Amino acid sequence: MSSNYALSERVERLVPYNHISYALYLFSYFTAGLTWIIPIVMNYIKRDEVRGTWLYSHFDWQIKTFWYSIVFFIIGAIMLVMGYGSAILGFGTSGGASSVGWGGSLIGTLGLVVMVFTTLWHLYRIVRGWIALAQHKAVP
Repeated sequence: MSSNYALSERVERLVPYNHISYALYLFSYFTAGLTWIIPIVMNYIKRDEVRGTWLYSHFDWQIKTFWYSIVFFIIGAIMLVMGYGSAILGFGTSGGASSVGWGGSLIGTLGLVVMVFTTLWHLYRIVRGWIALAQHKAVP
């Protein structure tokens, strides 16, 4: 019985910790991402303390959100730079707007769409997770 009480006490102690983590993710939108790395470190440090509880899902949710966001944002940024870079180079040829230039513009635009979608998806997951945390519910 005491081990369950200790686990419950630990979970309750880490709920505010997780609120801070969600807040730092949201705050990163106003600091050009400067506070984005802090919550991922926080999550890795404390995640194992709540393994097997509803709170574990929040740590896992934030970690997955962070890494998927990083991967897709980088993919979008590469597409953006490569696409618009080739479009600019294509427009600089003597033949005018080459097919490489227009194709590059399309890839660059798709990269921008990927970056915007990733940002919105990240924001959605942080808000959804934070609401669930406030209700003391697990996230899927």
